[in-house]
Amino acid sequence: MQKQTNAVATKKEAPLSVDVSNLEKLAGLGTENVGQRDLALPFLKILSQLSPQVTQGDSKFIPEARPGMIYNTVSDQLFDGTKGLRVVPCFYKLEFLEWRDRGKEGSGAPVNVYGGDSDILSKTTRGPDKKDRLPNGNYIEETASHYVLMVDEKDQPTETALIAMKATQRKKSRKWNSMIMTQRVKGKNGFFQPPSFAQIYTLKTTLEKNSLGSWYGWDVEFDKNVPNANLLKAAQDFYETCKQGEVKVNHGVEEQSQSSANGQSEANPF
Repeated sequence: MQKQTNAVATKKEAPLSVDVSNLEKLAGLGTENVGQRDLALPFLKILSQLSPQVTQGDSKFIPEARPGMIYNTVSDQLFDGTKGLRVVPCFYKLEFLEWRDRGKEGSGAPVNVYGGDSDILSKTTRGPDKKDRLPNGNYIEETASHYVLMVDEKDQPTETALIAMKATQRKKSRKWNSMIMTQRVKGKNGFFQPPSFAQIYTLKTTLEKNSLGSWYGWDVEFDKNVPNANLLKAAQDFYETCKQGEVKVNHGVEEQSQSSANGQSEANPF
């Protein structure tokens, strides 16, 4: 699939030494049994000052990476945060993730994942670090998961991904959901709310500040309704796989990309 035009190249493809016309006849062979459960769903993250990708000397360092860029955790692809990227919001899920503090054994993945209707927060107390702590010392993060389909400049689907919004970005998630639910399209019986996967949004990044420091956050803008059947079908297909629980998510990947080589963690801007 085609890459977005505002992407910053981080990898070079080796030229093919075989006849492409012959290779094309074999397209897709070998992956017939690969389904959505067998794929690693990338996270789209905003890089910060302490992200490994911008920390020289870290094994995950990318020379082109800068704070405020949007980073694909699977392909290592970078996007200019001021130009943004376009996505179709296909599915939404609210979850509460239970974490051990970084540096403790087993802190690379959530201890538990609770559904959006869980009362787990009622069992927590707010600690000095402004985290919601359970009696066992672990903390709970209210996490809004937006499952999206990335779109290129020709309004064609490119790649599926997940955007996890938490802490200060929860208000961005609520705003995005409100934007999605207030869109209206005129049909033969009057105006109606189109499905989320029939809408395209542009995601950019913006510098934010409070008394605890500064960080980059999401800036969401409505672009337009999905203009072609190919994109709509791809978006609806992804919606269906998400709804059926067939999408594999590794929250540990997203968590690990927040810490730098020296073990520091990003500011927690509540």
